[in-house]
Amino acid sequence: MKKIITLLFSVMGISAFSQQAPIYLNPDAPVEDRVEDALQRMTLEEKVAIIHAQSKFSSPGVPRLGIPENWMSDGPHGIRAEVLWDEWYGANWTNDSCIAFPALTALAATWNPSLSELYGKSIGEEARYRNKNVLLGPGVNIYRTPLNGRNFEYMGEDPFLAATMVVPYIRGVQSNNVAACVKHFALNNQEKYRDHINVTISERALHEIYLPAFKAAVQQGKAWAIMGSYNRYKQQHCCHNQYLLNDILKKEWNFDGVAVSDWGGVHDTKEAINNGLDMEFGTWTNGLNFGKSNVYDEYFLAKPYLNLLKSREASEEHLNDKVRRVLRLIFRTNMSPNIKYGSFGSPEHAAAGRKIAEEGIVLLKNDNNLLPIDIDNTKKILVVGENAVKAMTVGGGSSSLKAKYEISPLQGIRLRAGDKAEIKYVSGYESPAVKPQDVKDAQEPQQKKINAEVLRNEAVEAAKNADAVIFIGGLNKNNGQDCEGDDRNSLELPYEQDALIADLVKANPETVIIIISGNAVAMPWVNQTPAIIEAWYNGTEAGNVIASVIFGDVNPSGKLPFTFPVRLQDNGAHAAGDYPGDGENETYHDDIFVGYRWLDKENISPLFAFGHGLSYTTFHYGKATVDKNKMTADEQITVSIPVKNTGIREGAEVVQLYISDKKSSLPRPVKELKGFQKIFLQVGEEQTLTFTIDKNALTYYDDTESAWIAEPGEFEAWIGSSSIDIKEKIKFELY
Repeated sequence: MKKIITLLFSVMGISAFSQQAPIYLNPDAPVEDRVEDALQRMTLEEKVAIIHAQSKFSSPGVPRLGIPENWMSDGPHGIRAEVLWDEWYGANWTNDSCIAFPALTALAATWNPSLSELYGKSIGEEARYRNKNVLLGPGVNIYRTPLNGRNFEYMGEDPFLAATMVVPYIRGVQSNNVAACVKHFALNNQEKYRDHINVTISERALHEIYLPAFKAAVQQGKAWAIMGSYNRYKQQHCCHNQYLLNDILKKEWNFDGVAVSDWGGVHDTKEAINNGLDMEFGTWTNGLNFGKSNVYDEYFLAKPYLNLLKSREASEEHLNDKVRRVLRLIFRTNMSPNIKYGSFGSPEHAAAGRKIAEEGIVLLKNDNNLLPIDIDNTKKILVVGENAVKAMTVGGGSSSLKAKYEISPLQGIRLRAGDKAEIKYVSGYESPAVKPQDVKDAQEPQQKKINAEVLRNEAVEAAKNADAVIFIGGLNKNNGQDCEGDDRNSLELPYEQDALIADLVKANPETVIIIISGNAVAMPWVNQTPAIIEAWYNGTEAGNVIASVIFGDVNPSGKLPFTFPVRLQDNGAHAAGDYPGDGENETYHDDIFVGYRWLDKENISPLFAFGHGLSYTTFHYGKATVDKNKMTADEQITVSIPVKNTGIREGAEVVQLYISDKKSSLPRPVKELKGFQKIFLQVGEEQTLTFTIDKNALTYYDDTESAWIAEPGEFEAWIGSSSIDIKEKIKFELY
């Protein structure tokens, strides 16, 4: 870096690092000094230019001063293929095929912060290699309804889990001089009406449920960028929202990074100027409606802003704050003295993705130890289901990827089985063909006629002659499934899969059901089905991962990051009648009671609980102890519990700590997650885990005081393996 700077100085006629040398070009100078030096050298026109896009995914630097451009990339699961300058369509490069990492629901299901850091580090290396200095992810919006088409990009229903998992992801990404752009701030909990729906919510629910992961991203993860959401809050679009961006993000949380608009999320110049937006992208060419091309100088923060500045109708003070933030971003990334080269599409990244996926797969049910399948004694295996062969790294919206390779479940099963078993495949069901994403002038595929009954009968007949049946279905990335831009129509499986599964199990009781999805699904056949796996969207190595679990090479240890309800009406957003709103407004009547909190309040049994996940081994929880029974607000207590592997093979367990407030002035959930640890135990091994409980674990947000309150009284620490499988309870008092 210093050699490059010295050469640049010589070209400029300046002695390297002399008193006359520009501070902003000195990589050893403090970042804030570099920012101020560059700012005072910029013209008004250069300042305005640097805060809005120049292409679909880039914004200009300051060529005159040698300050480079910013280049953004979707998305949270892999580095998107290069697109044309002014279009979404792929540029057809031959060297931009990435490693597709597991979806963030799969990462959250690992309940393993160290894997979150590995994920961030790996994807950050891929971004750095491709000269992307801003990664548009991760997403931490709360899973409020299982119909949200974008839930697969997020980290589940619980704010504590999402907050804990997002921080190491950010640190991993930013260790590569790539900014993590955390999204979508805030209340983007559905895709239907997303571009204009106004959310009405209590201050308490906002602070307790929907903001904690963003707050952790800023204050603990030190994120360098935040992306606003499309929807409105307090009747202002969230990409230029006074309360969210100025009052909370920048003043209360002291965020010193860049507030970036979502593509097409800006609607007004004066609001954008005054209400906290720093960088504008996607206006008029937002992919939602293909308008004019190359209109970047006409953006709300472009010529309209410049004209207001020149007429003194806008203050340069606001502009300077935006420019400082953009310069700070550049000096942290593309002009950092410690910038790295990165790496791309490597075996190491594929292995990292595989490790994450293996720990994220959730064994939901395993009656009679049907799993793992003994491949040495199972000669005829039937694989059924379109998801066994369907590509899942493409489609789904902005997270669509051009993967270097993708192992399908059928490929993975065949690779693992080798010549030990005969593997037969029938589709059993099919989904309608869809137009390939991101391909300009792609021919509309001919809509094939699907005879569901014929496909089902073929699969059922084949199942009768198999030693084992593996059904691989669920959702996909088609519109109306797990896909940006729209929501699902129902909780049920599409394409008549429910009827197929019921018939398969009748034909062959040795049937394993594998669901690939980023959302909960209804399971009317659950009581007749002996073994069920939630396999998520697991990217490049998905098929190998599924095979490693079903044949026992890997002992599953994932836990659900959200609740599977029996019925859609068991979900708070639907029971309250809120979702999806009237097209203009939606009130969150479920308030703080999201996910398991709602089911606890209403005494509803889930299909599968938050935090649930089985193993091929067993664990015994011993008696919990506490170091003291009383604490003040300035003290802590420590809860300890021994956990032992009592099974026949090594495995991992996620031990979860919930806090229950036995009496409070305001209504509170029955319990709330406030701690978890993932431990790996050999056969017969025992570990004693300790959890530290402080005041922060006991607080609630009081709307009337606009403050977090730890109210004196009696509490209980609940320790268990899921939100409903509680092993031990211990009482203590805050006084």
